[in-house]
Amino acid sequence: MTTLGDVLAVLEAAYPPATAESWDAVGLVCGDRAERVTRALFCVDPVGSTVDEAVEVGAQLLVAHHPLMLRGVTGVPADDPKGGLVHRLIRAGIALYTAHTNADAAAPGVSDALAEAIGLRVTGPLVPADHDPATGIGRIGELDHPEPLRDFARRVADALPATAWGVRAAGDPDRPVRRVAVCGGAGDSYLAVAARAGVDAYVTADLRHHPAGEHLAAGGPALVDVAHWASEWPWCEQAAHVVRTALGGTVEVLVSTRRTDPWTVGVTSRTGAPQMRGPQ
Repeated sequence: MTTLGDVLAVLEAAYPPATAESWDAVGLVCGDRAERVTRALFCVDPVGSTVDEAVEVGAQLLVAHHPLMLRGVTGVPADDPKGGLVHRLIRAGIALYTAHTNADAAAPGVSDALAEAIGLRVTGPLVPADHDPATGIGRIGELDHPEPLRDFARRVADALPATAWGVRAAGDPDRPVRRVAVCGGAGDSYLAVAARAGVDAYVTADLRHHPAGEHLAAGGPALVDVAHWASEWPWCEQAAHVVRTALGGTVEVLVSTRRTDPWTVGVTSRTGAPQMRGPQ
């Protein structure tokens, strides 16, 4: 019999909780380590739709990247949105486990999965960790052959699940791209690091107007901005593979097919809207 404790031991070996940031909230949210697990579902967000999916597929474990309760709480009443999810999980006999910044820093981790999806050969971390320079935040990688930024942006869009946000690129559309930095999740705090790394492009999520513009004005690499959820979704299969491989098929592992990106509508200007010139 494979227990929840057995599955969590595998996950914690791959994504050590001690490497999570001090502000983070990772680990077991609810569940009994002694209970049997035969099916686990992996997702980015522990929200209503993924809890629904876990119930529908008969999972005893939901593994999420994002924490359910990042800030401290004094109770989990059923009429609270997050407390309600905890009650639903417990009633259905489903444990919830989260691996967040510890999965970001691991090697392989979240950014490795993003790099692999794009087709990059990883050469090292963008921000090496103090305790182990092979781990850390973000990754630097290379394409087999350079391609124009416009084609590279299309490559990224084709590699990730579709979202209303889509994929945006900033920089000369003809700029050759071969050496690339990636950071799953919100990565605009590492713009300067990507610039110092000498890459041709930086792929991340949640880029803001002013930092992006100032970065480009200073001669930084081209930017490719993707939806936060989409940038981290490839990790789900990576983590599922870790469990599948370590436990020899005793636990069926599934990757969520629910799009939990919060943005639901993407609209571009209609013909006849004011036409503006792009950067010259």
